[in-house]
Amino acid sequence: MNNTLFDKIFRDSDGNIVIAQTPNLPIILWVTASLLKLVFPTGEINTGLDVLAFGSLFTWAWLELFQGVNYFRRALGLGVLIAVMVSRTVGIDVLGFSL
Repeated sequence: MNNTLFDKIFRDSDGNIVIAQTPNLPIILWVTASLLKLVFPTGEINTGLDVLAFGSLFTWAWLELFQGVNYFRRALGLGVLIAVMVSRTVGIDVLGFSL
C-alpha cells in the first residue's frame, strides 16, 4: 500500500478508510443525557445530566485524541475537545446543546 497523505489521514492500521464508527459508551451517554436535559430543563436532575453529558463528551474527545484510529479521528477528537472547553469557559452553545 502506498503511504500517501490520504492514507495517513483516513486509513486505520488495517488499511480501511475510517471516518465514522459505531457509537461507543461515552457517545451513547452524551446523546442520552443531552436528550434527557430537554425533558428536565431545570432542577437538580438537569444539573446532574449536564455534568454527565459534559463528562461523557469530554471523555470521548480525549479518547479519540489519543487513541483514534487515524489522523482524521484524532483531529475530530481535538476539535470536539476544544469546542467543549470553549463552551464551558465562555458559556456559548457550540455543539447544539447547552453544555
